Amino acid sequence: MKKLDRLLIRSFVGPFALTFFIAIFFLVMQFLWKYVDDLVGKGLEMTVIAELLLYASASLVPLALPLAILLSSIMCFGNLGEKYELAAAKASGISLQRLMSPIAGVTIIISLAAFYFSNNILPLANLKMVTLIHDVQSKKPALNIKPGIFYSGIEGYTIKVDKKWPDGSLKEIMIYDHTDRMGNTKVVLADSGMMVMSSDERYLILTLLNGHAYEEMDKSARNRESTFPFMRSSFEKEVIRFDLSSFAFARGDEELFKDKYTMLNLRQLEIQMDTLKKLMAERREDFGQNLVKSYFKRFDEKQIKQSEDSVLTLEHPDVLANFDRNDRLKLLEVSMNLIRSAKAFTDITRDDISVRYKNIVRHRIEYHRKFTLSIACMVLFFIGAPLGAIVRKGGLGAPMVLSVLFFLLYYIASIMGEKFARETVISPAVGMWLSTVVLTPIGLFLTNRATGDSVLMNADSYVAFFKKIFKRKSATS
Repeated sequence: MKKLDRLLIRSFVGPFALTFFIAIFFLVMQFLWKYVDDLVGKGLEMTVIAELLLYASASLVPLALPLAILLSSIMCFGNLGEKYELAAAKASGISLQRLMSPIAGVTIIISLAAFYFSNNILPLANLKMVTLIHDVQSKKPALNIKPGIFYSGIEGYTIKVDKKWPDGSLKEIMIYDHTDRMGNTKVVLADSGMMVMSSDERYLILTLLNGHAYEEMDKSARNRESTFPFMRSSFEKEVIRFDLSSFAFARGDEELFKDKYTMLNLRQLEIQMDTLKKLMAERREDFGQNLVKSYFKRFDEKQIKQSEDSVLTLEHPDVLANFDRNDRLKLLEVSMNLIRSAKAFTDITRDDISVRYKNIVRHRIEYHRKFTLSIACMVLFFIGAPLGAIVRKGGLGAPMVLSVLFFLLYYIASIMGEKFARETVISPAVGMWLSTVVLTPIGLFLTNRATGDSVLMNADSYVAFFKKIFKRKSATS
């Protein structure tokens, strides 16, 4: 490898690593903002949160990687142009394509790694992340009994305290016991008490001092207008142990989510799509058979000959005119009921087939997504490199603005194409490759302009170009 190649690769790898991790950081912050309500107040361990952020970071690579390549390529060639190193290289007979070739090789390696990541690592990361998010959302909020507020987080009990101190001391305690599921039939009142956790944090131990317990004896009584006996007891000290096992963080079963299309690699997607297509074909075949069997009567030749004698002779060309009024109404009512049933059956089957087809479309979208990430990295490099050579500005100023603009174009085209494909407006292949189709001509145009040292931002050149066009039109007219 020549010194020039090493210099170019070093000037590209540094900004690429920096911009990639910056993009991941901002995307993870957006992820945290989205799920902050599910994370706060549940007493989750830092290891659980760190694991969730790790999986979220992996799932956000398809967004961060193209942006990092675009921004770093603009910065790399912008720095070369700003320091006149690009001009010196061209003066020495080194073309722009030769300068781009070592970084293009690095980009190809990154694209191949992105394909491997998208096909093998990303499905597993998505599975882990979705399962962990489901577990976090299912976890109860951490135990937090506040003074003056009824707390019902412990299953079967409602607790209220008037005052609470940091050491666990309580004042004026009221406990409703609903474990019998018969309403407010058990009540415990205490002047004071102490609340502590067990050593393994599985139980809440509540020590009550100087209190009374009230319990209705006839819990099955429905008539509340009558009076019934109840039991009252007094105590100087009583210990109640509450089971907090439901507050523990429990890991869910990954089997619940592993068949979703975002959790599958290319081979699994192909198998799943073949299975879904077979099931949809069987559903259509069953619909046709059931429709004929239920709403249409078929006769063979023997049945027709046997029933010739019993066939009614129609004297009037209008079929209904051959029957009296009552029979005519009955025939119409039966026919309408059959039509309504057939239409309802057809509508239900149509909706079911539509859902099945959209599910297949989503699998196709995910299939093409495995390839679009790698190609997008290459296309955005061939936009960023010539654009940096044209603008000749390094740092994070102008390159950041330009990269954001082109990345927004790429992102909007990707989202629009995927949305149209999901709604079956266009095919999944067209929808997922729409951003590539839009950006490839831009990359070719910029590479051509940068190779010829054209000034892209000079408005006079464009004014002169349009003047030539209008002069040609006026001359021909």
